[in-house]
Amino acid sequence: MTSIIYVGMDVHTTNYTLCCYSMEDDRFFAEVQVEPDVKNILKYFARIKKQQNKECHIVCGYEAGCLGYSLYHQLHAHGVDCVILAPTTMMTTPGKRIKTDRRDARLISKCLAFHTYSPVHIPTEMDDAVKEYIRMRDDANSALVRVKQQIIAFCIRHGKVHDGKSYWTNKHLDWLSNLDFGNGILSEVLQEYLIRYYQLREQVDMYDMRINELAQSEPYRKRVEKLGCFRGIAAHTALSFCVEVGDFRRFATAQQFASYLGLVPGECSSGDKQQYTGITKAGNSHLRKLLVETAQVFGRSATKSGKSAALKARQAKCDSLTIAYADKANARLKKKYFKIAMRSKANIAKTAVAREMACFIWGMMTDNISCA
Repeated sequence: MTSIIYVGMDVHTTNYTLCCYSMEDDRFFAEVQVEPDVKNILKYFARIKKQQNKECHIVCGYEAGCLGYSLYHQLHAHGVDCVILAPTTMMTTPGKRIKTDRRDARLISKCLAFHTYSPVHIPTEMDDAVKEYIRMRDDANSALVRVKQQIIAFCIRHGKVHDGKSYWTNKHLDWLSNLDFGNGILSEVLQEYLIRYYQLREQVDMYDMRINELAQSEPYRKRVEKLGCFRGIAAHTALSFCVEVGDFRRFATAQQFASYLGLVPGECSSGDKQQYTGITKAGNSHLRKLLVETAQVFGRSATKSGKSAALKARQAKCDSLTIAYADKANARLKKKYFKIAMRSKANIAKTAVAREMACFIWGMMTDNISCA
């Protein structure tokens, strides 16, 4: 009979700490630290198999972290059974406040043995590449937001306050360009800020054009068009969901998908007392942020009805059943937003709408739309 040896790997860019665990006799063994090279891991596995007096199969794993999927692909190429563990789902021992690489490797090996974890979804090579491109765009956009804040703060510090209704319009940019501080160095500082602003804005616009091209290419086009039927979801958000989630059918229910995004409430109950806490914030924080931002569009004028020209253009590419499902979702989400916002805070309304929107997205992408 083939025995299974579970190998926990605590991996860093400087070293790998490896530890074996056997369920048969409940023991850890062969704990070593090696240089960060996949060849050293393969040699370690070969040595473990040689030391066993019977046939064995090795299952190894490591926590999701800085190495991404690179080590997984290297081991998979050599036929090694490897998984990546989601850190927030791993079993932990309460009261343990000592954290070392050796203890982490032991914990990972035991989680593998008792399956007290959730595996990380491994994207295709194309999905991973597109995901990295989208996140690069988001990094550039974050830098653009910071520069905007720095420019406004700089002007306020020196008594220059824009009296217009909106910032970053052509009128506001003209106002910034014509500011006179009465000091050459201060004027130079503002000009350098503006140069950086225009550079970043041009970069973000260029990245958005490329993302639109990718969204219209295979294998993403049909899925992006479906998601585009929802209010607030354009190419950037739709493509992000496609590449980050991959196969939506790996979630059995809409509730599981919302839980993956960390949008379900936590619970702290005991006996007859039942108490819910804030959302768990577990899982994919990038998609959760996108959904909460999308939910803000439902907070616009309660009296304004109808579809925008952009939404009509996106829906024109889809069939009537898909559009009907999205329209019912849009109407329900808008009603839900204002119902909650009237008796509570706007942020709570946004989060509640984001959670329900996640459920509608799951229904759309798994073709569970007949009950709409």
